[in-house]
Amino acid sequence: MNVHAPKPSDFAHVREWVFDLDNTLYPHHSNLFSQIDVAMTGYVSELLQVPRDEARKVQKDYYKQYGTTLAGLMQRHDVDPDDFLEKVHDIDYSWLDPDPALGDAIRALPGRKFIFTNGDKGHAERAARQLGILDHFDEIFDIVAADLVPKPAGATYDKFRALHRVDCTRAAMFEDLARNLTVPKQLGMKTVLIVPRNFEAAFSEIWERDDVDDQVDHVTDDLAGFLRAILPGL
Repeated sequence: MNVHAPKPSDFAHVREWVFDLDNTLYPHHSNLFSQIDVAMTGYVSELLQVPRDEARKVQKDYYKQYGTTLAGLMQRHDVDPDDFLEKVHDIDYSWLDPDPALGDAIRALPGRKFIFTNGDKGHAERAARQLGILDHFDEIFDIVAADLVPKPAGATYDKFRALHRVDCTRAAMFEDLARNLTVPKQLGMKTVLIVPRNFEAAFSEIWERDDVDDQVDHVTDDLAGFLRAILPGL
């Protein structure tokens, strides 16, 4: 794993660029996902008719056990996924600042660019539009396209690469969760872990939570800067 600045030669072969959305294309410090998190707690509280503190425990338990809160709610309570996705993504996207530097870097990448998210397509479009980067992507692969089976399930990556005919030996994936990079690494992708700004403080915590040595090639707390470093002339 390389925690130092990448070299253009590390990514010279890449022609398929795959980006997670939440806390990856937009930064962790924007705190946008906190709105979704609060909305999910409210949804669970109303559904189960329990106080918010109890609902939050259920929410987090389902996330750990099933990969997403939605997957747990569907499995245990037969929740309508469309209703859930609509309500938890009813948030204020103005929290995100447009990021022209990131847009310039993504636009300059050679080949195809994808958003691959456990959220839904509408959420991805609204967030990317607010950032000013939506038009630079070829496709969005969301939880609906994944048949509601979230990353890190291997079947979900299989669906993504089959649908879009992705050559994993010429692909790179950018993610804020190390566990979601395990399958991409096994498939032959370059893997980049996005961590919060000034990530040194959080680095040991990441190592304690996830064994990242095997699945992560690079780590960065500055996505736009990382992309500029691998594209001479930007």
